[in-house]
Amino acid sequence: MEIGVPKETKDQEFRVGLSPSSVRVLRENGHKIFVQTQAGTGAGFTDDEYSSAGAEIVPTPEAVWNRELVVKVKEPLESEYKFLQKGQIVFTYLHLAADRKLTESLIDCGTCAIAYETVEQPGANKLPLLSPMSIIAGRLSVQFGARYLERQQGGRGVLLGGVPGVKPGKVVILGGGVVGTEAARMAVGMGAIVQILDVNVERLSYLETLFGSRVELLYSNSAHIEAAVKEADLLIGAVLVPGRRAPILVSRELVQKMHAGSVIVDVAVDQGGCVETLRTTSHTNPIYIEEGVVHYGVPNMPGAVPWTATQALNNSTLPYVVQLANLGLKALDVNPALAKGVNVQNHRLVHPAVQEVFPDLVS
Repeated sequence: MEIGVPKETKDQEFRVGLSPSSVRVLRENGHKIFVQTQAGTGAGFTDDEYSSAGAEIVPTPEAVWNRELVVKVKEPLESEYKFLQKGQIVFTYLHLAADRKLTESLIDCGTCAIAYETVEQPGANKLPLLSPMSIIAGRLSVQFGARYLERQQGGRGVLLGGVPGVKPGKVVILGGGVVGTEAARMAVGMGAIVQILDVNVERLSYLETLFGSRVELLYSNSAHIEAAVKEADLLIGAVLVPGRRAPILVSRELVQKMHAGSVIVDVAVDQGGCVETLRTTSHTNPIYIEEGVVHYGVPNMPGAVPWTATQALNNSTLPYVVQLANLGLKALDVNPALAKGVNVQNHRLVHPAVQEVFPDLVS
């Protein structure tokens, strides 16, 4: 099969769909890989490394998109819609619940669109291709949050770890999944006061075995959210409902009650965000201040550490890419987890969660 690897076009997105080592594996399986020139430069991979691994370096996006299988990191942007075509498989993060225009374009063109974030293994929401980026985003959320708490960055001037004689900063995390757990690891390591709120009592019990008394674990309801958010120096949105838009848990009125200069980092922004005042930002312009609070809403946070993130992503996606390359769409019959990743196929919106968001697009 011919496989295309485009250079990402999202603002300061330096990750790349396939690393040179992944290209080598696919070549060993008899496939042809076409990599757009400098697609991996931002992640530390040169064109020469891709050539040595067996890829053909091509100069234009058209040359990589005109392939049977296109492997990316982020969703196609509007400038790339013209490259989508019938009979093509696009394998990437999509987050369609927050992007009606892309959903409509994928339906119109007849592309088979498989989303990393909805590939699901048996069990309680096991999302193998979302997990590695969730780990990175969770850890970065505290790293970035600590930075924007600095006064020079617009924050209230709080050091999360405190110092002897001065209490630490308070980190409130909405959601105790992978993102929330990794955010808590970082915040605890910095010496902050940490609270996690979640609606899953079993998950809270697991987190207790993980963190013990170092983290306060609360059942997530409106009263607990209000009390916690008002006192937060750093609020992290880590809510995930697979395939669906994130629920709004923090209203504008509640944001108004937060300390001036406190920081919100909403990792759920890919799925619409769980804070009413949060809107999408970018690595170029990552923050804005609203209601006196610093808001950070970059949807591709792991793009800040592309060398680490590309390899972590490839470690998880490569087996699925090999299966798609070897079997084409027959891989969907062989691998039920991969089949659950299909969002759009044959001009139809097929993923149940996205259908609930856009019922008028269901044929």
